[in-house]
Amino acid sequence: MDLKDLYRDVILDHNKRPRNFGVLAAPAIAAQGHNPLCGDQLTIYVDLDHGTIKEVRFEGSGCAISVASASMMTEAVKGLDAAAFAALHAQIHAVLTQHDAEVPATLGKLAALGGVREYPARVKCASLSWRTLEAAIAGAGTAVTTE
Repeated sequence: MDLKDLYRDVILDHNKRPRNFGVLAAPAIAAQGHNPLCGDQLTIYVDLDHGTIKEVRFEGSGCAISVASASMMTEAVKGLDAAAFAALHAQIHAVLTQHDAEVPATLGKLAALGGVREYPARVKCASLSWRTLEAAIAGAGTAVTTE
């Protein structure tokens, strides 16, 4: 299966059946994200246990890429501490924004996000949940806007 097929199949699956969608009861922290260019809006809820992401959920609305990216992210980050999340976020950012960046096999299904870089206007859609979780972990808990 090539990257385009993986991109299409994984994005469609996570958009139709988003994982970890909904409000997290009594989250430790929450942050809101908004992409005014296309209208994507989401809230990330996080429960941390001594700096480790114990639970993470999201709610909101957006395009297929935005929803799928948030869904995949929530699956991938459970159990990570802030440093491991930051490293994964940096890898995803490179995959999304650098056309010559290698897409590591270690990313698993997250590798599908590499297909987004073929559509530069959609990079912010795929990045929104990652930047919002970053803000939540940093304690910002405020709105993150991608422009």
